[in-house]
Amino acid sequence: MIEKKMVQIGNSWGIVIPKALIDGLRINTADDKLQIYIEDNEIHIRKKTDSSNKA
Repeated sequence: MIEKKMVQIGNSWGIVIPKALIDGLRINTADDKLQIYIEDNEIHIRKKTDSSNKA
């Protein structure tokens, strides 16, 4: 587990995602999109995949 502090970005707040996590998920920062959602009082972030588009 990695602990991070939130940082203010304009009127919003964010976190910096460590490169090791980006590499571990094989995220191409130029092309890939992320899905962010709340479930059971937790924030989940995952790489969007083609199967994520199917209903």
